[in-house]
Amino acid sequence: MMNNQLKINYKKNDAKKIVMIILSALIYAINFQVFVENGDLYPGGFTGISRIVASITSTYTSFPVPFYVTYLLLNVLATLLVFKYIGKKFTIYSVLQFTLSAFFITILPPIPLTNDILLIAIFGGICNGFAISIALANNGSSGGFDFIAIYTSNKFNVSTWNYIMYVNGVILIIAGLLFGWNVALYSIIFQYCSTEVIKSLHKRYKLNALIIITSKEKEVCQAIFKTCRHGITKMNGVGEYSNTENAVLYMTCNNYQLNSILSTIKNVDKRVFITISTVDKLIGNFYQVPLE
Repeated sequence: MMNNQLKINYKKNDAKKIVMIILSALIYAINFQVFVENGDLYPGGFTGISRIVASITSTYTSFPVPFYVTYLLLNVLATLLVFKYIGKKFTIYSVLQFTLSAFFITILPPIPLTNDILLIAIFGGICNGFAISIALANNGSSGGFDFIAIYTSNKFNVSTWNYIMYVNGVILIIAGLLFGWNVALYSIIFQYCSTEVIKSLHKRYKLNALIIITSKEKEVCQAIFKTCRHGITKMNGVGEYSNTENAVLYMTCNNYQLNSILSTIKNVDKRVFITISTVDKLIGNFYQVPLE
């Protein structure tokens, strides 16, 4: 009975994630037609490369290559390169996202909303980052450079979105040389806004250090171990004002785990005292739950 209930919960969870991946692809495609296409922008990643290839082939050759052809080809190649190092479900959801994105972009017409290129760059970047963040929050991605960012982040336990932005800068310089610097500079604004939204919303690789002062250290530790797989360092402490002996526990977790850990601790010890600080860099072994 318990196993059947678990299977039902897993199926419901998977169904919810698939719906959110579809929503991510739809927002991504609408953003492309509303902002990217109308603003003639060249975003970073495989989207930018695909737009550059489509523009070059349509301008200088008799055989224009449609956007979706290059976009799907590059994403398939990236998938083949990294699928051994990331989870199966993550790969499947990512393939679903970028395939549906290409499909929606193909069937949706351009949707003019504004002619102000600055507004297009800013709000297009925000919507782009939001669409990608939805996919990342539901065990997927938009493929392409996201695959590379996820792989390197998993390996080194740090967020690598800034480094991906530097690579995107090279793509935008190429776009500037080919199609004019106005286009490239506004595309940089687009990409910057997108990256900042992703950094803000994607919390898997943002780490926190917790200092927990409690008189119920054994119960608190056992509760934490049931919630996540992280080590805890225990120190003995004495409250100077109350002269009360307490345990001082130190641990590190990511932002996704933070609320559940805090809730678990408070359920065990109502009088617990906790301080939380941001970890800028971590050296040593830190367990990240693998992507499914």
